[in-house]
Amino acid sequence: MKKRQSIGIFLVAVGIIFAAVLLGTGNSVFAKEKDDTLIPGNVYIGEVAVGGMTVEEAKEAVADYVKDITDVDVVLKAGEKSVTVKADELGLTWGNTKVAEEAANIGKSGNLIKRYKDQKDLENENKIYDIVYTVDEEKTRAVLTEKSAELNQKAVNASLKRENGAFIYEDGKQGIVMNIEGSVQSVVSYFNNGWDAKAPEIELVADVEEPEGNKESLSRVKDVLGTYHTDFSSSTAERVINIKNAVDKIDGTVLYPGEEFSVYEAIAPLDAENGYELAGAYENGTTVQSYGGGVCQVSTTLYNAILYAELNVTQRSNHSMLVHYVDPSRDAAIAGTYKDLKFQNSTDAPIYIEGYTSGGIVYFTIYGEETRLSNRKVEYQSETVSQDTPPVQIAAAAAPVGYVAVTQKPNVGQSAKLWKVVTIDGVEQEREVVNTSKYSSSPKIIAVGNVSDDPNACAAINAAIATQDEATVRAVAAQCAAGAAPAAPATTDPAAGATPEAPATTDPAAGVTPEAPATTDPAAGATPEAPVTTDPAAGTTPVQ
Repeated sequence: MKKRQSIGIFLVAVGIIFAAVLLGTGNSVFAKEKDDTLIPGNVYIGEVAVGGMTVEEAKEAVADYVKDITDVDVVLKAGEKSVTVKADELGLTWGNTKVAEEAANIGKSGNLIKRYKDQKDLENENKIYDIVYTVDEEKTRAVLTEKSAELNQKAVNASLKRENGAFIYEDGKQGIVMNIEGSVQSVVSYFNNGWDAKAPEIELVADVEEPEGNKESLSRVKDVLGTYHTDFSSSTAERVINIKNAVDKIDGTVLYPGEEFSVYEAIAPLDAENGYELAGAYENGTTVQSYGGGVCQVSTTLYNAILYAELNVTQRSNHSMLVHYVDPSRDAAIAGTYKDLKFQNSTDAPIYIEGYTSGGIVYFTIYGEETRLSNRKVEYQSETVSQDTPPVQIAAAAAPVGYVAVTQKPNVGQSAKLWKVVTIDGVEQEREVVNTSKYSSSPKIIAVGNVSDDPNACAAINAAIATQDEATVRAVAAQCAAGAAPAAPATTDPAAGATPEAPATTDPAAGVTPEAPATTDPAAGATPEAPVTTDPAAGTTPVQ
């Protein structure tokens, strides 16, 4: 009995001594209870020393640290391509903020012995909490969506090129299409799993896009399905450049079954940077200078080759006025997406478009696999349905009496249709309308000089102009130029039915200088061939 009492007394004594030690230490748990809101010393969150701080102070300090590293470059890779963004763009932030509360609780939880041990551990070794980084998924998704065009790699289909009259096969190349949702999770995971705050390279999730076609399928391209050519030998040097440039951009195109081709997309943009020159074109019934003037002859030539190949034309527009290089309804105008030539490979095999120029002639040939009967022939016939004779407009010009110049040649208005005629062994089997086209007329405009020191000459030529009769104007102008001013011709006033007293006044809008010779079509040196029609929807790209 006395022995047991002695043991109990001993244990109580040990406990009292141990408690005294705890109370006596400078890091006593009990002593720290008066600073219970502070994080103990030697505690770090990441590289930030948070000892002696409150929980809120520690959170603010770590947030400031994270903010300072959001300027780091993040490289996002998809296959062979990559883009660089700032971590801030991804919404980089600190994800495990609760470690601040955990840090503040060191040495303040558990039994007496655990508290003592935790305090002693801090005296001998720093306590370091890792920062777990995270990014904002919405911001990351927005960045990846925006950058997808730069990161995606379009598959390159197996193709052909034609050299010295023979086809040469070219292998295709796989494409890569970024998987946005998968890539968002890859970015989140990268930052969550122990990022070291250094510039990262993150491999994104991408899907492989297989190229279309192979040597076997392209070997079927061997037959001429349709061919056509037009003459541009009378064109200006600038127009020649435009035609050759556009042809080169189309030549070598391979279309697989079902694929659609847009001429405008293939040759655009029509500007100097893309190799085009200013050349004659039509705009609202007049001849203007426009970048790419002449490319409509390219689309028109291709259109006719397509017709003979009997491919599916999905979009075609006629010019606003007649062109000289093909019959009515055989033309195809280009004016941005408003007037475009589009067609589809409606065969079961690939087709190849060959285009080139030689000796002032532009050629297009469609190659593919011929499946039509050898004794079957297709021809196209243009029919004029109606015509609209253009008027003559005569205007006074600030030039000497006797000056007469044609400033715009007339264009006959016309309605037309194109017939497709199919024969077998020379016997007609089918006849159908391919398209109908309406071309506007444009007037013949004549500028007549009415400047003279002789008032009689001025009166005579102004009266002649008022008649709007070309023969009268030329006769009076010739007499004035010869020095014999004729009497002013009688001019019937269509409103009053009598001859007006006042002569026709000079048209201040005409502004034709005395030196101006009779003009010709700047596009081709002859009858204007390529109308330009302003797109009423966009008011931009004219028909070339």
